[in-house]
Amino acid sequence: MTGAARAGTASATGTGWPDPDLRQWYEQRREASTSTVTQVPLDALRDWRTDPVTGDLGHRSGQFFTVTGLDVRGDGGPVPGWQQPIISQPEIGLLGLLVRRRAGLECLVQAKMEPGNVNGVQISPTVQATRSNYTRIHGGAGTPYMEHFVRPARGSVVADVLQSEQGSWFLGKRNRNMVVEAAGPVPAQENFRWITLRDLQLLMGLDNVVNMDTRTVLACLAAALPPPTRTTGDAFAGLVARGFSPTAGAVERDVDVLSWLTALRSHRPLDVRRIGLSTVSGWHRDRYAIDHDGGRHFGIIGVEVRTTVREVPGWRQPLLRPRGRGIVAFLARPIGGVLHVLARAAVQPGLRDAPEIGPTVQCRPENYAHLPMSRRPPFLDAVLSAPRERIRYDCVLSEEGGRFHHAENRYMVVEADERVPVRPSEEFRWVTPRQLATLLAHSHYVNVEGRSLLAALYSLAGSCP
Repeated sequence: MTGAARAGTASATGTGWPDPDLRQWYEQRREASTSTVTQVPLDALRDWRTDPVTGDLGHRSGQFFTVTGLDVRGDGGPVPGWQQPIISQPEIGLLGLLVRRRAGLECLVQAKMEPGNVNGVQISPTVQATRSNYTRIHGGAGTPYMEHFVRPARGSVVADVLQSEQGSWFLGKRNRNMVVEAAGPVPAQENFRWITLRDLQLLMGLDNVVNMDTRTVLACLAAALPPPTRTTGDAFAGLVARGFSPTAGAVERDVDVLSWLTALRSHRPLDVRRIGLSTVSGWHRDRYAIDHDGGRHFGIIGVEVRTTVREVPGWRQPLLRPRGRGIVAFLARPIGGVLHVLARAAVQPGLRDAPEIGPTVQCRPENYAHLPMSRRPPFLDAVLSAPRERIRYDCVLSEEGGRFHHAENRYMVVEADERVPVRPSEEFRWVTPRQLATLLAHSHYVNVEGRSLLAALYSLAGSCP
């Protein structure tokens, strides 16, 4: 299996595996996954074709996704305009987590191989499938447990909401995030396991174990859970727990947070136009990849996949390969005795309702290395230079392994010092974790990186049902 096997390594703030049996199961599933992912020429991708007019790269069935081009203007940021490739996947996929109530809440997860994962297998939700996959366009096996989400029993739905995905790499991509309570006994099939919600949250402290799709569903579940209870002597954990409480005071009213975001959306900060992939300027294509002329941002490559643990034994597809490792971070601090995080209105060209609420910092630093210091992302240096005692969460987590090749971000929660003002600028607001969780009961308010950090915050807070 290609890629470095780094899963299961405790992060700087992780505590290791919560259950030795869980680790043994996970390692057994990884060893049983006989898989290889090999780069191949783009013109050797079976079942994919380059449109002779637009240059777009798409599947012959018209399903799955297309790599197309985008022209972006009017951002007002470090770069006023640009063109880029982007993945267009208009169909809505399903991310579903099946839960049951025992001594506490338990979740049915799977050890799932994705071709772009840096370590092959990561812990996924019960169901993680595009519409093309679960309608079996690939001609392979069906998706296990799909019936629980397509036809949920009356009263069994805990959370159900459409959410966006990476707005810099996807054009208008959305997935249906669902949590459904099992109506009766549900045995775990091969590659699946029932684990406690608390154990799943604790796994958030390990590098490259809990995949992106699980993290976003966990964040949506947070809106339906009672606030966590502090169970340790750690003062920061107590602050986080209180930050999820609906009775704790926030520096901004909920309606003011909504008004702030709505006003920014009304200004239409981006003018986005789809263009043919062959007309994208600043990028070049050779036999093996589509790359940025300056060697920044990302590239598009082709891969051949061979595996024993997926619906079909092999296929070829394009993947988006980022350059470098990203930084995704919340600055956090108590205001009035309640933990707040510094949220930013994240403007990304692929979001349907740009901007969405995102982390304080969300970037790949090397993409800004050629720019003057004044044009670096705000607070990036404050995060990177934070002393160890102020770093409360620090973990390397993978992004969508079905579309991205070895895409990793360093996720961080950093205690801010007094130099960070209460109102840094119009694009930032201090909000509580509870306010973010409440917004996640609705679509397109909190971006996918913000949802991953919200799931991480909940894991830091203490006990849960």
